[in-house]
Amino acid sequence: MSRTSTSVRIFASFLALVLFALAGGTAFAVADDFVAREILPAGASVEGHSLGGLTRAQALEVVREKIAKPLAEPLTVTHGSESFTLDAASMVAVDIEGMVAQAFEPKASASLTSRVAARMLEKETGAAVKPAISVDQAALDAWIADVASKIDTAAADAAMIVQGRTLKTIAAREGKKVDRTAAAGAIITALTGGEKQVALPVATTPPTVAEDDLGPTILVVRSARKLYLYDHGALVKTYGVAVGTPGYPTPIGDFEIVLKRYRPTWSNPGSDWAKDMPAYIGPGPGNPLGTRALNLNSPGIRIHGTSKDYSIGTAASHGCMRMHMWDVEDLYDRVEVGTKVFIVR
Repeated sequence: MSRTSTSVRIFASFLALVLFALAGGTAFAVADDFVAREILPAGASVEGHSLGGLTRAQALEVVREKIAKPLAEPLTVTHGSESFTLDAASMVAVDIEGMVAQAFEPKASASLTSRVAARMLEKETGAAVKPAISVDQAALDAWIADVASKIDTAAADAAMIVQGRTLKTIAAREGKKVDRTAAAGAIITALTGGEKQVALPVATTPPTVAEDDLGPTILVVRSARKLYLYDHGALVKTYGVAVGTPGYPTPIGDFEIVLKRYRPTWSNPGSDWAKDMPAYIGPGPGNPLGTRALNLNSPGIRIHGTSKDYSIGTAASHGCMRMHMWDVEDLYDRVEVGTKVFIVR
């Protein structure tokens, strides 16, 4: 046997051994990769929660417990002392399967050699995944609309109202309106960020008339023969008056001053009681309206002066409210056109 033949046999044997080893290594690598097919690679995480080395089922459970479950807890939405509970579980959807699949993705797309090498070298190839969270916008908008219906109120002006035989001040009130767009944004941020309480954005609108803006208001109590002047919601002066006779009663109701008359001229209304009187009586001592008259928005009805001081405190007029001359002159300077006049029994 020649030396050449021996060398060939040795080389062939070595080559066969190498090929056998390679075949065995490949088989081992394939087997190892198969065993690790459901194991997440090192470095895989969702929102900082490590998933490396976990099976798919284990990873799903981690994401469910650490991310989905807390996000499903109720959210408290507050406004002042009021609070409203939002059922987050019915509005928030967490893509647990999608997040775990995304964490797997680098491993799934890598070659066999790369996967084996990464495991042998303990190289971190897993993806750091951000939470995949969505909010049902339509359901949220409906919830906000329902809450807004309990909060939204129009501004209310201060006012004077009749209560029995007095005037009562109704305080002004700010209006409130939920900013629905801002509310949706704040709630979505809270729902997706894991916050458990959020303040509802509510805008306020001031009233047009505050208590301090209330001007003079007149109350006439017919049975008492009194005229009460209020200003800024408080009683400031009381005057005696004469009111209409039973045949010509002073009207009951809510009125206002529409004209202020200084040294007025009296015009004959054409009524039976005035048929023997002149068509006009100019300013002066004999004028039935005295030195001042305040016309109301009721035909022929006025608050005016009289020279018949003895009639004050009685039912003596043809529907008007008579005052002592000095009293009507004082009242005249305290009121304006537009001043409310309430007349009660």
